[in-house]
Amino acid sequence: MIRPPQRPIIYRGIVLPLLTFLPSLSLAEDTLNSGDTAWILTSTALVLFMTIPGLTLFYAGMVRSKNVLSVMMQCFAITSLVTILWTVYLYSLAFSDGGSLNFLIGGLNQAFLAGITPATLKGNIPETVFMTFQMTFAIITPALIVGAFAERMKFSALLIFMSLWVTLVYGPVCHWVWGGGWLTPYGILDFAGGTVVHINAGMAGLVAALMLGKRKGFPHVAMPPHNLTLTVIGASMLWVGWFGFNAGSQLKADGVAGMAMAVTQIATAMAALTWMFSEWLIHGKPSVLGIASGAVAGLVAITPASGTAGPLGALAIGAAAGLACFYAATKLKRAIGYDDSLDVFGVHAVGGIIGAILTGVFASPLFGGSGLGVGNETIGDQVIAQLLGVLATISYTVILSFIFLKLIDLMIGLRVDEEQETQGLDMALHDERGYII
Repeated sequence: MIRPPQRPIIYRGIVLPLLTFLPSLSLAEDTLNSGDTAWILTSTALVLFMTIPGLTLFYAGMVRSKNVLSVMMQCFAITSLVTILWTVYLYSLAFSDGGSLNFLIGGLNQAFLAGITPATLKGNIPETVFMTFQMTFAIITPALIVGAFAERMKFSALLIFMSLWVTLVYGPVCHWVWGGGWLTPYGILDFAGGTVVHINAGMAGLVAALMLGKRKGFPHVAMPPHNLTLTVIGASMLWVGWFGFNAGSQLKADGVAGMAMAVTQIATAMAALTWMFSEWLIHGKPSVLGIASGAVAGLVAITPASGTAGPLGALAIGAAAGLACFYAATKLKRAIGYDDSLDVFGVHAVGGIIGAILTGVFASPLFGGSGLGVGNETIGDQVIAQLLGVLATISYTVILSFIFLKLIDLMIGLRVDEEQETQGLDMALHDERGYII
């Protein structure tokens, strides 16, 4: 007969003092939490999935067939370029202590990821995971800009511009909001990147579209998307990946992350339907491109509010974004006459601004939110803080984007020549075709 293993005798006099001491170790602030770590590892993969393949396919389907590979190449190259820059110095500039200049930018003490080991923690997760998670945000932000000047920028000019922009625009703005810079004390609420990502990229895209000028034939020559199937697949990938973007930004697997996921789904669905019904009412038919664009507008707008808004706020933000972004991408663009190829300004800048401002309203417990930012006692205080973040981001990115593009234009030129544009960037710049006929 096999005896069950006997339990060891435990003496209270020895064990109880140990039990009173051990919890102080296990509950320490910087103790690795495997559940949180697993969620942020997953979220990191989801956010990278948003750029390649999500955004890549979303944009590729909306251009003409002769430019499909050029857009894919741009997104893929930006992913690789920003990864290296983030490793070498950008992570350090965004998230380390900049000493006397910390209000503007971080330092270089973590250049080449110095001091980061498998044992280094950032809160309750490894710093390697936090660093890579933030890297995926830095990747998608400049990639968003591509849609504004699609089908007409030189590839060499793009690489130079993105290197400068991500270093001197994205890095500082990220530090201002998330790294302890000068905007942090105002209690600005930007949970996952309304100002840092979407307003930043959307305004830079508008500047680029204006400086490069309109595509040949625009707006008199029809330039419909060549493959809406790709676009819808890409939009669907963005929707799924955005759960990592928003819910992952809590950096924990907890109730706030759960609510962030819920409001992301709600706002996105509301914006998609709002755009669809608006288009149906005005143009007579609902389009696939419209409902997909509306979904992206909702994702953009809920991003800054995802950690503080409740379901009511999600419904309101989604409806406002769907309506405003539809107007911006159709009526406003035609009225002003700028050629924002894939509506980066109309969706990301406009949606980001709406989301950032309405975050100040729907973070309030009066509307089911989780509370206002530190130091802000009323909705009015919070909205003023949100406006400060919006205006600071717009001013900074517009001025520096203009300077960078002007310098590049003087040095090597921004735009392909007329013959290359007519031929298409796939063959003219990469000597390849997306389709063999």
